[in-house]
Amino acid sequence: MIRAWYDPGFVAPIGEHIMPMRKFAMVAEEVRTFAGIQLQTPEPVTREDLLRVHTAAYIDAVRSGEPRTLAESQKFPWSPDLYASVLLTGGAAFAAAGEALTNGISAAIVSGFHHACADHGEGFCTFNGLIVALEKLRAEGRIGRAAILDLDLHYGNGTATLAAERPWIRAVSIYGNEYWANTAYRDVTTRRHADGENHVSFAIPAAADGAKMSQLLDAHLPELLRDGPPDLLLYQAGADPLRDDPYSPLELTAEDLYARDKAVFAFAKNHRIPIAWVLAGGYTPDTRKVVQVHVNTFRAALDVYGN
Repeated sequence: MIRAWYDPGFVAPIGEHIMPMRKFAMVAEEVRTFAGIQLQTPEPVTREDLLRVHTAAYIDAVRSGEPRTLAESQKFPWSPDLYASVLLTGGAAFAAAGEALTNGISAAIVSGFHHACADHGEGFCTFNGLIVALEKLRAEGRIGRAAILDLDLHYGNGTATLAAERPWIRAVSIYGNEYWANTAYRDVTTRRHADGENHVSFAIPAAADGAKMSQLLDAHLPELLRDGPPDLLLYQAGADPLRDDPYSPLELTAEDLYARDKAVFAFAKNHRIPIAWVLAGGYTPDTRKVVQVHVNTFRAALDVYGN
């Protein structure tokens, strides 16, 4: 049985937005019918949990809406309900991570983490729930070392910046768009950032297909083991590498992304690494295509781990 965390409260009422907020409910409703998937309701993280990662000034701006430029630094219009919603999404990431430690695999039907930095948000990411979850687990003595695999289309700049300050985390990003200072760079040949000792990245060339993606995974997933197998792997399973996505320069089909996810889960299982995944990205105007990619991640997990 794979447990996944979902709550309608993940979505604050921010109106129409390029990030299709309805996708979370659509994914939850579909996977609810799967044999082998059990949906759970998370508890929110606390301000104290956030303070292990984010500055008090930024947390308070998101809670209060002031200063408004800081409260909206992640490119969402501020709402009084925003703070409660991101506490819940962080709680789902934490719950899934803890469940994976117990039963080997889990999921949170949430997104919006990897661009968030300590003192501000970026790219539709308010708080970095990945790092918040790992810090909370470490504070509770449940993990020593951890890894994050980011396969969103965009480079996870916030995760890399926060991991750089935490040598017990290893972050690996395989991406098709560079991202820095709240700006996406579609052509990965025009700009590259500097990797660090414990955060490394690998660009996917434009027009890459499923075969190229498979080659990149074979070559670079072992980076997760450079310091030995981690106690836990958090996987950000992006939908935006899809060739239909307006941001994607890649030629990856939904079937290619299913194969990607299956390869990641097989890697974790073969190396006996507990894995929890979250959703990420997906801006295709037909939201059903985004949902299909996310639902296929559940199918891949069931194919590898069984019902």
